[in-house]
Amino acid sequence: MAAKAVIFHAALLAAAAFVAAPAVAQTNDPNLSQKQIDCLNGKTAAGADCDKDGGGRDDGGKPGASTTTGAVFLPALIVDLFPNPPAGPATPTPNPPNGTSPPAAPANTPTPAPTPSGPVTPPTGLNVAAPPRAVSGEFVPDEVLVTVAGDAGAVQQIATAFGLQVRSQRQSRLLGATLVRFGIPDGRPVGVVLAQLAADGRTQRREPNHIYSLQQAAGIVNYAFDRIALDSKQASGENVRVAVIDTGIDDTNPALKGVIAAQFDAMSNVPIEKRDHGTSVDGLIAGVGALEGMAPGARIYHARAFEGGKSTMDVILSALDWAASQDVRIINMSFVGPKNDLLGTACRNARALGMVLIAAAGNNGPKAPYGYPAAFDGVIAVTATDAKDGLMPQANRGPYVFISAPGVEMVAPSGAGSDVVTGTSFAAAIVSGAIANLIHAAPDRSADDIEKALAATAKDLGPKGRDNDFGYGLLDIKAAGAAKE
Repeated sequence: MAAKAVIFHAALLAAAAFVAAPAVAQTNDPNLSQKQIDCLNGKTAAGADCDKDGGGRDDGGKPGASTTTGAVFLPALIVDLFPNPPAGPATPTPNPPNGTSPPAAPANTPTPAPTPSGPVTPPTGLNVAAPPRAVSGEFVPDEVLVTVAGDAGAVQQIATAFGLQVRSQRQSRLLGATLVRFGIPDGRPVGVVLAQLAADGRTQRREPNHIYSLQQAAGIVNYAFDRIALDSKQASGENVRVAVIDTGIDDTNPALKGVIAAQFDAMSNVPIEKRDHGTSVDGLIAGVGALEGMAPGARIYHARAFEGGKSTMDVILSALDWAASQDVRIINMSFVGPKNDLLGTACRNARALGMVLIAAAGNNGPKAPYGYPAAFDGVIAVTATDAKDGLMPQANRGPYVFISAPGVEMVAPSGAGSDVVTGTSFAAAIVSGAIANLIHAAPDRSADDIEKALAATAKDLGPKGRDNDFGYGLLDIKAAGAAKE
């Protein structure tokens, strides 16, 4: 109680300091009766008795002293210092009898503010509803991503209540909710804002806007056909739909002629400067001509979501939603970043829709943390090997590594024509193209069956059985195609 009294007294003093009014008009005396307060505010119920008992005046009855001019009723000023009570259900406006229109409001009557649909907590003094967590990995320092149960009105109410900015919002197919990118304008740490947002039941998932990086190592023939036991003369992914989430591409490159079925730009407000990585990935999957890919005839649905080798979670999720809407069978994700629950949910739901998800394991070295999305369940994590089946030294290691494929010093199409490329990005593309062959041969083959066949038929390269370096071993697509369900 003592603390509340101090806060209340401080609020009174603060309010008084901001209002320039005669001393006789200030109601900052806590001993005033309600009748005296009513008099100062010109309440008509007390009007006739105000002068008789001095209830509304402290000027000694001096003529000319005002009891209302400049008066400030301080309790009305401090209402916003404390959380507002939950709003009840809105009361419907009754229809006027006989079909007449309701009377018009006076011209000078202000429009009432909309009633919030839930508790509104002012940005100052926000309570932390969950312990702030140490956010791992790179992330946008002044943004959070939140899935919200509700419409645009609910989104704006949450922004107002927590002192945030609505920077973007959209309905996500794979998340099954409205995905909102909130900006943090006042410098609060991301972990603190995530903990504060947990107080509002309309927020379902709350995550940092993590940053992801393409997995291309600095880097001299395409030896992949031989190493994964795929006959280049019989290879085909005809009409298999493959989504690629990557950089922009050079769709004028001869290797991509007739390969690209559709394109989507998830970051259209950012100019395209680099096209090499995406062009190489698409070419390794389904390239034609001199730089033939693993699955000629496959249809590539390309989503541009990276520039300068970087992207953010909200952009990637937008690209994933687009890919899911194209009815693709395979999604190639040649990028790595920290664990993010929103990405995990999107991948899990895409897999439930029957899509095969392929991702680069990462190029950050043996001691690097797990790379995501590769480390999520249901995603095939691919590491890179060379022409002699040796592991790429820069590759990530860990129990999440699923399978190995060629990805060291390979010739691939690029924005400049062709280039020698190295990285788990390109090993992932090889696996995506190889799986397109399996689906072409058996369109009804499920994602689960394909994953089991890859694991059961891979050529063991490391310690016996699955290991942290090579996973189950080197991809053998011929054996996987022959494996029975």
